[in-house]
Amino acid sequence: MKKQSDLSRLMRYAGKHKILTILSWILSVVSALLALVPFWYIWRIIHDILEVSPDFSRAGNVTCYGWSAVLFAVISILVYITALMCSHLGAFRVAANIRKELMQHIAALPLGTTEKYGSGKLRRIVNSSSAATENFLAHRLPDKAGAIATPAGLLFLLLAFDWRLGLLSLVPVALGFLIMMKMTGKNMEQRMEQYQNALSDMSNEAVEYVRGVPVVKTFGQTIFSFKRFKDAIDNYETWVIAYTKGLRLPMMFYTTAINSVFAFLIAGGILLTGGGITNELLLNLIFYIIITPVIGTTLTKIMFMSEDTMIVSDAIHRIDEVLNEKPLPESRVNNVPSDHSIIFEHVSYSYKGSPTGRENALNDVSLSIRPGQTAALVGASGSGKTTLANIAARFFDPQKGRILIGNVDIRDIPKETLTNNISFVFQNSRLLKTSILENVRMAKPGATRKEVMDALKTAQCLDIIEKLPDGIDTVVGTDGAYLSGGEQQRIAIARAILKNAPILILDEATAFADPDNEVRIQQALSALSKGTLSGDNPTSEPAFAKTETAAYTAKKTVIMIAHRLSSITDADCIYVLQDGKIAESGTHGELIGKNGIFAKMWKNYSEAAEWRLSSEDVPKTMNGNRKLEGKA
Repeated sequence: MKKQSDLSRLMRYAGKHKILTILSWILSVVSALLALVPFWYIWRIIHDILEVSPDFSRAGNVTCYGWSAVLFAVISILVYITALMCSHLGAFRVAANIRKELMQHIAALPLGTTEKYGSGKLRRIVNSSSAATENFLAHRLPDKAGAIATPAGLLFLLLAFDWRLGLLSLVPVALGFLIMMKMTGKNMEQRMEQYQNALSDMSNEAVEYVRGVPVVKTFGQTIFSFKRFKDAIDNYETWVIAYTKGLRLPMMFYTTAINSVFAFLIAGGILLTGGGITNELLLNLIFYIIITPVIGTTLTKIMFMSEDTMIVSDAIHRIDEVLNEKPLPESRVNNVPSDHSIIFEHVSYSYKGSPTGRENALNDVSLSIRPGQTAALVGASGSGKTTLANIAARFFDPQKGRILIGNVDIRDIPKETLTNNISFVFQNSRLLKTSILENVRMAKPGATRKEVMDALKTAQCLDIIEKLPDGIDTVVGTDGAYLSGGEQQRIAIARAILKNAPILILDEATAFADPDNEVRIQQALSALSKGTLSGDNPTSEPAFAKTETAAYTAKKTVIMIAHRLSSITDADCIYVLQDGKIAESGTHGELIGKNGIFAKMWKNYSEAAEWRLSSEDVPKTMNGNRKLEGKA
């Protein structure tokens, strides 16, 4: 099957506005040809002046020719403005449709795919790549149509008056065109891709760096602590300098060639005046000197248009790269799990280009969590905790093995059913710039204000609501209504409480909370994981396990990723992950008794937790501040 051209791909997004884009090309051609008409009037003016010289009073048509030249110039400008209005309407529609399709597709992609790209790179593709198509359609294509029409009209004018001078004028054009082709060939296309890659990498790393600024400030580090960001900047700098130096000579020769037309005309004029100067030869020579700069301008336009064509081609390639990512396959059968148990059977998963150097982030993991149980995942960073939790929520599918929820393969559960029955509380929950009411109501769009307030109360959020100027109707992020990380976390927990899903995934929900917020968050999480007895709360009951007893269905199945080991002492089962495998499992007491990995982790954690500040026994420094020390 023949591959669609870039222009055909863009026109697919234009819809009914396609006709406006085509009309803009036609109008641009008309404008370019009209812009050449004043030159003909200039030739007439010079002709009449030379013909009546030295009695210039006999040149009666000069004024008429002058105003005619002005009129056609104005008409050309107005037609060109109309062309741009048409092209912009079409370009805006194309860019908007591309962004809509990209965002709809990205929303359908699994979280693993979006993490692979990184938020910075995805943002650049959605914004910058679509903007490149907008600039291409709005400006470059109409200009290209005009730039193609201009040489055709110029060729007629150059050969119509004196074909000998016309051919001489075309020699530097041919030289400039050959040099331009050398600069904008296949090699330039590859360089343009490298340039866009360097920009994307730098954008991605910049986003990650900005997110890490609090850590940099806290520990007094510099930009060099973020090696990948610095490397991205250095790579971009090296590439741009090398690219610029590589184009110095070609660009110098190109500029010399297109501006040397006067030298050719002067040389031609000297040769052609060997038999004497005639008014006709002088007329044509003056006319060609006036009109030939248009050739260089047009050729330069074409050169930059070739570069823009490469930019938009690369943009479309990046857009297609995202659109070609496949969403997870959907189940065509409405399989409803019998309960909310979770079983992992020989699950393995590997990230492409994993920075850890391990083959698998998860390697043959098998575990079982019964309905209503709380399972805690612990282990060093990179051990596979988050990957395990993400796969349980089907943010991506395992490459090997399977996950069962209620004895049904997670891949056979419809997406909506799965989503409605799993709640998440991440360690860095963020709120949208809308009211507290709408932020919480996202979990259950039809919830009443009373249901939202009940959820906020259970999540220990009443102190937050009381200090806000408009209560739950306060819009987050406006008029000074900003919440701390711990307060945002409690609002996110209220959202999960309102959803009341039977399966709950907690990714170290208290990681960035201050002591006061941590206590409240722990209380809220406790209420969230225990649930409520059927009929005790007007919010929706868990969707799974309708045949179970009320007390049994109320308690949620919880997967908890924990760094603070004190928060998981009551977990039904603790799984210790190491290098993508389950190294140990059991209750807190059982693992302590094994004196293995967890016992060592607990000992280190307990020793660290016992350190405290002693203000009464610590001598003050010279400036009056007390020294800090730990007491075991």
